[in-house]
Amino acid sequence: MAPSDYNFEHFNVTFPAQYVAQVETNRPKKLNAFYEPMWMNLGAIFRKLSHDPDVRAIILTGAGDRAFTSGLDVQAASQGGALSQSDEVADGARKATQLRRHIQEFQDEISAVEKCEKPVIAVLHGISYGLAIDMTTCCDIRICARDTRFAVREVEIGLAADIGTLSRLPHANVPMSWVKEVCLTAREFTAEEALRVGFVSSVHESKATALERALELGKTLASKSPVAVQGTKEVLNFSRDHTVDDGLNYIKIWNASMLQTKDVQDAMLAGIQKRKATFSKL
Repeated sequence: MAPSDYNFEHFNVTFPAQYVAQVETNRPKKLNAFYEPMWMNLGAIFRKLSHDPDVRAIILTGAGDRAFTSGLDVQAASQGGALSQSDEVADGARKATQLRRHIQEFQDEISAVEKCEKPVIAVLHGISYGLAIDMTTCCDIRICARDTRFAVREVEIGLAADIGTLSRLPHANVPMSWVKEVCLTAREFTAEEALRVGFVSSVHESKATALERALELGKTLASKSPVAVQGTKEVLNFSRDHTVDDGLNYIKIWNASMLQTKDVQDAMLAGIQKRKATFSKL
């Protein structure tokens, strides 16, 4: 697909290297805060990138120097959105059903990041609150700038985070005591703390240097067999949510079907020969 196929309000979608896409949230005057059309567009973008044959790796970032995202635009949500106090639907059960459907829709659009077949690298910087955690726990690799300020902020506005943080953080291989502390207190944590507990895999001096590292990673991922990379992502995510035996069975069936084409077999042979040549020099 061409870059013109990715014309979405409040998002810049560019292609900084072959097979690498960059998705930038573009609402910097509002600290990249999200309102309903934005999360709908985010889901549409990632579903499209997932099926784009010219994309093998994706970088997710935010425009401006101040924020990756400050989270949900609470003002917009309170004016006709999920947090509004409209009396159009007076019955409590109907209100609850309406809100449940709304939350489900929001969850589905953010989950599109995780369901994307291509690996996604999140580059966080500045204010990274609330929805920033929801979105980036959906990503495969998280890196950040040293100035990043994280927080799970939902308890500050009187609710439990419902778009993914409370479901995905416990699976992010970080200590459960720490997860509960930051979610229950809504306190900020720094880039260094995020690195110490394993929420991010590296910290960089600035947003620019973090983006440079993300592009290096993206190019590396794009240089590999897309069958191998996308299969690895799929099986890792499946194994995270299932038993070891389930994971072993899944990869057995996955490779039995995916390794049948001649192109894949040729690539495997080339990789084996390259590996042999490397070991012969040692």
